[in-house]
Amino acid sequence: MKRLLPAGLSMLATVTTMAAAHAADMPRGPAVAPPAYMSPAFSWTGAYIGVNGGYGWGRSEWLSGGASTGRFDVNGGLVGGTLGYNWQTGKLVLGLEGDADWSNIKGDTSNSFCIGVVCETRNNWIGTARGRIGYAFGRVMPFVTGGLAVGDIKASVPGGSTDTTNTGWTLGGGVEAAIRGPWTAKLEYLYTNLGNGNCDPSVCGTSTDVDFRGNMVRAGINYHF
Repeated sequence: MKRLLPAGLSMLATVTTMAAAHAADMPRGPAVAPPAYMSPAFSWTGAYIGVNGGYGWGRSEWLSGGASTGRFDVNGGLVGGTLGYNWQTGKLVLGLEGDADWSNIKGDTSNSFCIGVVCETRNNWIGTARGRIGYAFGRVMPFVTGGLAVGDIKASVPGGSTDTTNTGWTLGGGVEAAIRGPWTAKLEYLYTNLGNGNCDPSVCGTSTDVDFRGNMVRAGINYHF
């Protein structure tokens, strides 16, 4: 019996060693990768606030009776702020957006209508209240937009000026893209028609309509809440 016990232990050790060696030589299956992380889909729904800036250009014309300066160029920079809200349903994004910009869009002419002086048209500020319709390709959204435009038309000659606040309309489109976290960037074009301002007879000698219509290209950064 005493001889059998050591022999049995020796045999058990040998079998265990052989089993371990055999297991090490067995082919192993492919490693299973952990499931990929899926980030949540971006949602355009919610309020946002931002800044914008860009360049405006267009045409102006002074008219009195049958006389006219003809159309002349106006242009300049603009910068301001933006507020808005979006509702997303499926791929469709509906929104309301308002903005107000300081503007330096101006131009002048010195043709015969101005009787040897310089007639200048200037836009000092402009604001819009617009609807937007967009289509969401995930984090990128092209859109069309249009609505109300409000701004000033300042008519100046040497020695005086008249500043009129006018209401008109605007129409355009652009694209907005999510860049990081709650931040988005946009690029847009707007055509704006503020109609006719007026130069007072005390300044222009006679009641004069001052037409202003133009284009704006603006870039902006928005923070979404």
